[in-house]
Order: sequence, then structure tokens, then C-alpha cells
Amino acid sequence: MSKTLTSKPAADGFRMPGEFEPHRGCWMLWPRRPDNWRRAAQPAQQAFAAVAAAISRFEPVTVGVAATEFDRARAALDPRVRVVELSSDDAWMRDVGPTCVVGDRGEVRGVDWVFNAWGGHLGGLYHPWDQDDAVARKVLEIERFDRYRAPMVCEGGAIHADGEGTLLVTEQCLLNPNRNPHLGRRQIETLLCAYTGATTVLWLGEGVFNDETDGHIDNLACFVAPGEVALTWTDNARDPQHAISRDALERLMDARDARGRRLKVHKLPMPGPLRTTRAEAAGVVTGTGAKPRSPGERLAASYVNFYIANGGVVVPLLDARTDRAALAKIRRLFPGRKVVGVPAREILLGGGNIHCITQQIPLGRGGRR
Repeated sequence: MSKTLTSKPAADGFRMPGEFEPHRGCWMLWPRRPDNWRRAAQPAQQAFAAVAAAISRFEPVTVGVAATEFDRARAALDPRVRVVELSSDDAWMRDVGPTCVVGDRGEVRGVDWVFNAWGGHLGGLYHPWDQDDAVARKVLEIERFDRYRAPMVCEGGAIHADGEGTLLVTEQCLLNPNRNPHLGRRQIETLLCAYTGATTVLWLGEGVFNDETDGHIDNLACFVAPGEVALTWTDNARDPQHAISRDALERLMDARDARGRRLKVHKLPMPGPLRTTRAEAAGVVTGTGAKPRSPGERLAASYVNFYIANGGVVVPLLDARTDRAALAKIRRLFPGRKVVGVPAREILLGGGNIHCITQQIPLGRGGRR
């Protein structure tokens, strides 16, 4: 049974591990919203199934599925993937699932952030979102991990940890008045540290251009190892992403992590620019409460949005012009892991990518890979 704790992870000796540390497994959700995923989500479901199959080569995968979709999902997903009935509003497990923390003795617990669909009634992407806000608690109950309910709006994709006390975040997201308007920068830092065990928060400016999550860090930059960061990059000075990435690079080069190290930054080429086609936009149902999809809209495409698994890295394939170079760079960043590319445009059309639809569960004590 999962207990709800009134203490805070840092005070209890818990920390948010790096994503490159060993996992017990991975959680996902099954897409079905016709007002976010084109053609009644069928192409997206194929893409999600491919991601789940790729990750299941390296570690156990569980997919939460609405009751009405259970049979369809079970038939589409790899037999190694566990399917459980779990209601949700959409399929972004990174943001609605628990952020797990690990104690000094290896015990795993989960942080349940308040979720408001990336902005609530001030620019949120859909309503209602109450089922999504309950996903983390349900996952922790299934996993039998104790739960901390954090007193702030945050999403898993808004924070990235090195496992050694450093968090990466963006000002565009966490200082946005549609998240925690009653909290200032210092108060947000204090809460982030209390609930992740971090001691240093590194603030970048904006996220990837036109990212509808208000600039999640996981689409812009991530830790690939302690002291090392991958950053989405373009050399095209006329592209709006250029100034964003250059500002991020300058901040990272000036920063010191929680252990006093300067950071090594690895640039990953940006795909595209990619845009929604007329046919893709036409396949999405409109007028039902979700953000409309428009032809010609620029997509927030990024190879940084990958998933690190036990012994592997699952990378979105987005653009034939840049896929090969991105895969080669990621292989150099993870020499001890097998890098697997999965076609991911259908996920991108919904507003995110592979990292956004996954949430790792750290191994902790007594777990099995």
C-alpha cells in the first residue's frame, strides 16, 4: 500500500536520480484523444507501440490504458509490455506521472506534482485535467511506493537532474504566471530543492521555439552524465532557435553544478524546421477543449527528447536530413549503450516526443532490471 507522506524528500534523505542511473522500468500512457491526435489517434498509437517495444528491449514497460482502449492496446503492444487499466486525460506520462526519488538505503518514493495541463485557464492545452492530475498517485499505488504531494504546479518535463544535486530548468516555464503566480523565483527554487533533493538549480531562459509546454527543459537540454549536458542547436542565425540556444549555451558555460564543476556541453543538431501539413491538421477534431492544430504551424522538434534505458537510448527519428548526424552524436555520448531510432513524427504532432511520453522508475533497493 502507498502512503501519503507529510514530510519532504530532501529532509528524509531522498534525491532525484539521473536518468542514466539504473531503472526498475518505464511507464507510459496510451493516446486516444481525437482532438489532439489525428485520425482518432491511430497513427500515434502505432508510434507509441514502437517506442514501448524499443524500450522493452532494455527494461520492463508498463502502459496505462483507458478501459475502452484496453483490447486495442493489448493487441498493438509488444507481448513483453504490461498493460494496466488507468484513466487519464491524455498520454504525457513524463508530465503527469510521478517523479521518483531514491533514499540513502535505496528505497524508492514518488513526488506527485500538481498538474494543470501546462497553464490551467491561462493558456492550458485542454480541460478538464483532473484525471491526469490523479495519474501519479495511481502509478505510485500500483508500484507500492510512498507518495509526496508537492504544493506547486510542475511537470516532469520541466526539470532535469544530474543525480548529484543539480537541476536544470527554464525561466519560461517555471516562472510563467500560469503555473505558480503566488511564488517567486527563490520560493520555487526552495520547493524544487525540497522535493528533489537538489542543492543547485541552473536556470536557462527559454525552451525550444514554439514549444506549447511553455519551454520545457527536456526538449532543450538534458544531463547525459554528471557534469555533461546535451543541448539542441542550430547554426542558422536567422532561425529563432539560434538565439535561444546561444543564450542557453552561455548560461551553461558560466554555470557551476552542485559539486562545483564547470559543465561540458554537447550540441545536438536541430531537425527541420518542421511544420504541420494541411492533411495532418485536417485529421484532428476541433472545438472540444484542446489546443487546435493548424497547417503550417512550426513543430517544436528536438533530438534531445530521447529516453535513456538500461543499456540503451531510444531516440526520435524526425528528419531524414539530420537523423543520421543526431544518432551518431548520441552514440558518442552513450558509448556503453545501444542507440535505437524510432520514427516519431506522429508523437511530435501531438506536442511532444519520446521523453515526454515516458517516465522511468529508478531501480532502488530490491528492484529488478
